[in-house]
Amino acid sequence: MSTPDAKTPSKYDLLIARARETRDVVTVVAHPCDESSLRGPVDAGHEGLITPLLVGPEGKIRAVATDHGIDLTGIQIVDAPHSHAAAAKAVALIREGKGEVLMKGSLHTDEFMREITASATGLRTDRRISHVFVMDVPGHEDTLFITDAAINIFPDLETKRDIVQNAIDLLHSLGIAEPRVAILSAVETVTGKIPSTIEAAALCKMAERGQITGGLLEGPLAFDNAIDPEAARIKGIGGPVAGRAQVLVVPDLEAGNMLAKNLSFLSHADAAGVVLGARVPIVLTSRADSVRTRLASCAVAALDAEARRTASPKVAAE
Repeated sequence: MSTPDAKTPSKYDLLIARARETRDVVTVVAHPCDESSLRGPVDAGHEGLITPLLVGPEGKIRAVATDHGIDLTGIQIVDAPHSHAAAAKAVALIREGKGEVLMKGSLHTDEFMREITASATGLRTDRRISHVFVMDVPGHEDTLFITDAAINIFPDLETKRDIVQNAIDLLHSLGIAEPRVAILSAVETVTGKIPSTIEAAALCKMAERGQITGGLLEGPLAFDNAIDPEAARIKGIGGPVAGRAQVLVVPDLEAGNMLAKNLSFLSHADAAGVVLGARVPIVLTSRADSVRTRLASCAVAALDAEARRTASPKVAAE
């Protein structure tokens, strides 16, 4: 597998450069109380990608910053006594229009998402919430967007419709006018023995009927003939998506999680990501994320927030 020339900007470098051009995207960070969860948004702020607003125990946040040499000059902190209060306050600040991106700090994902999905006080919309991995795979021409490998465990057809639409809308915000979407399964033929092939065919028909808009869908496709033109040619699969897919829609969370981790650990891909379908884009951080991956996640969220702002200036102010 070839690797990019060191002088050639990577896919993430290009995203980060574009995000620097966005206007003051305030990012509310819930409970950044360890080094990695604090350094990520602070570094992104210093890079000009976001304006972090930190929510959590102020004394603890400042102590972590002091212990690890993190400069908090000019960064606002909203005091909250513990992780649950920090998550609730962060979501409330978004609802009040005080921020356009929400970011997870050093609290459990379940605790964080519980506040986001609360029916009365959360950030739900009429869409199902879903996650997209934004993967920079060495040697592969296109950025790969894998969904959903983090939120929906066994999504039904209606949920998959939202998963697909969320991903398409994200790619629009990144400047891709007509995303190429592959609905993955184990095979490329429709068979009642593999339910995901039937759902893939249904999703493509939904796109034909206008229930999914803005992208080119093809499926079912196996992974090889979704991303490799020669594999698609050998199987006799034509069209604009086969062999050239940008979005890979997986059958379920298990398949997506294994695919993303295989690319990360065997192909040394970077895996940024963002949660979609809520009132604002949401960054889920991991302690295993590199600095570059954290910056890329913030960049993707900032670009999505900018696109939402352009489409509807009051998106975060309801």
